[in-house]
Amino acid sequence: MKYNIVAPLGDNLESLYAVVREFPTEKIFLISTGKHRERIDELKAVADKLRIDVQVVDLKGGLLEGMFKTFAQIRSAVNEDSILVDVSTGDNLENCAALSASYVNGLKALAMMEDKLMMLPVLKFSYYRLLPERKLAILNFLKTQPDCCSSLEDLAGRTKMSLPLISYHVNGNAKAEGLLTMGLVETHVGPRGKTQVMLTELGRLIAEGAIEPMQATAK
Repeated sequence: MKYNIVAPLGDNLESLYAVVREFPTEKIFLISTGKHRERIDELKAVADKLRIDVQVVDLKGGLLEGMFKTFAQIRSAVNEDSILVDVSTGDNLENCAALSASYVNGLKALAMMEDKLMMLPVLKFSYYRLLPERKLAILNFLKTQPDCCSSLEDLAGRTKMSLPLISYHVNGNAKAEGLLTMGLVETHVGPRGKTQVMLTELGRLIAEGAIEPMQATAK
């Protein structure tokens, strides 16, 4: 199998060259924040000799949000089992953001340590695979309407789900985790005893990186 390498564009392209030497490579997705663009031509010259396609993806928005959205785009374009993320090529914050996106998506990641490539212990599951369509729909709704709902009843009406179904997806039960226990939402009881549901930071990032639900669950 040939791999699709994802890497932040930084000043440590030597790590990326080591990855390409070690793993048969189909394509390189180079994530750019606008810095170090002078090294793109250098990389493309090397990749052309090896007949490897290079696609530069410009990061838009905040670093974490942009990284999650970019990973979603890449996941929808290629087989996610072929994705290998190099988290040594960028600046420290960019590498951390790429590692976080790898973790949430259950993607293989590696780093250069003491001149050796080391596979990192990213968990072998994806939040997107664990989240069925309706849970993703709730996250997406709360992302677009963060102050919409003063109670579970209000959330149920706005998402056109029944109250028991909303309660199940938010709170879970003995057999299935809910968004609350997964750490994707938090609840706040208002002065009238109504339970308001809000996204956590992780929930917001996952919603930012969510692709269409049917695509997310079809792989």
